[in-house]
Amino acid sequence: MISSVRKIAKILDCFTEDSPVLGNLEIADKLGMNPSTVHHLVRTLCQEGILIQDSRKKYRLGWKLLEWSNHVMYQQEIYSEAIPLVEGLVSKYKGTVHIGMFDAGEVRFVLKVASKNSVQVPTYVGAKKPAYCTSTGKVLLSYNPSYIQPTISKGLLQRGPNTITCVKKLKEELEIIRKQGYSISNNENENGLYGIAAPIQSYTGQTVAALNMVGPVSYMQGNEGHAIIQSVKKTAQLISRELGYINSI
Repeated sequence: MISSVRKIAKILDCFTEDSPVLGNLEIADKLGMNPSTVHHLVRTLCQEGILIQDSRKKYRLGWKLLEWSNHVMYQQEIYSEAIPLVEGLVSKYKGTVHIGMFDAGEVRFVLKVASKNSVQVPTYVGAKKPAYCTSTGKVLLSYNPSYIQPTISKGLLQRGPNTITCVKKLKEELEIIRKQGYSISNNENENGLYGIAAPIQSYTGQTVAALNMVGPVSYMQGNEGHAIIQSVKKTAQLISRELGYINSI
């Protein structure tokens, strides 16, 4: 039993930011394990929802892992309610849309949908990014003050040209975000990328997640910039309404 648990842990460790999707033989090669043993364990992990098999017979981390992280009681509901609304957003603009939830000073992405014409954004479902320098994270911090200390305790490191590394300045920006109802990340986490995010609220009014759209700075600040902000806010409000928040519109 202990041996099987160790093997399962090693299989899960194979899925990284650089290798989010893997086939059975790829996992076996990485670990030096027998492919039939890997197949048996991976099939069981899929049955338990810990891994998900796609149409190409490859695997990625499943929703069960997200259920074990912070706030995941809302994740599946958010996912199911958000998909059609998010698809409508990406069909209109050239960007990548995420939904993120707070996880111990970081943002964990629980949904990602990209338009056909969007630039590649180095994220995937389950990935984590620092909360203080992403549009999604700053929304979550601004509406949940209890998240601020766990975030700044990890340090405000310079990750992009415009990263806010001063606690005082970060708190000042969070106040502005709360008043205007959306946040912006301009070259703060990834150089060349610009994000716009708005809060997603549960039926209790708590901000449990945030919706963002990310794209090149020139596009996101271009002729459609104002329309994108309004559309992101509107879509987040519609998702909140689907979650039962009656004051979302």
